[in-house]
Amino acid sequence: MAKFTKKKKGELPPVSTASLPDIVFMLLFFFMTVTTMKDSELKVINELPYADQVQKLDKKDRIIYIYAGKPHERYRATYGSAAKVQLNDQLRDVKDVGAYILEERAGRRPEIQNVLTTALKVDKETNMGLISDIKQQLRDVNALKINYTTRVGEASQN
Repeated sequence: MAKFTKKKKGELPPVSTASLPDIVFMLLFFFMTVTTMKDSELKVINELPYADQVQKLDKKDRIIYIYAGKPHERYRATYGSAAKVQLNDQLRDVKDVGAYILEERAGRRPEIQNVLTTALKVDKETNMGLISDIKQQLRDVNALKINYTTRVGEASQN
C-alpha cells in the first residue's frame, strides 16, 4: 500500500515566470524610444560665446549643425592649429559647406526641406573671416535661415 503525505500548510507556491519576457520586452522598448544617440564627436574646440537674449529652438529635426573652431590637441598634428569647419564627424574645408548643406537637405523629409535652419556652433575665439566665408557658402545654396548657438549669460563675459 502507498503512503500518502499531507501537504504542509506554510509552503509558498513557486514564482511564475510566464510574464517575464513581456516585462523584458516592455523595458527594452521603453529604453529604445527614450534614448538619444550621440550626434557627432566634437573635433574642434567649441567654447560658445555668451548672449543675454537667447531663444531655444523647438524642433531638432529641422536643424543642420556646423561647428567651427581650432582643432583639439589630438588632431592638431594632422590638421594644424588654424580654425577649421567640422561637418558631421569630419574636419573639412569651407568650400565643402555648400555641398554638405545640399546633401543634408536631400536626406530630410520633403515637407521640411524648405524650413531647415543652419545652426552655427562657433568657438568664441574663431576669426570672423571664417564665419563670413561659411555664410557666403550658405548664401550660394540658398540656406538663409541661420542660427548662432550661444550660452546664456552677459555679453560682457566674452
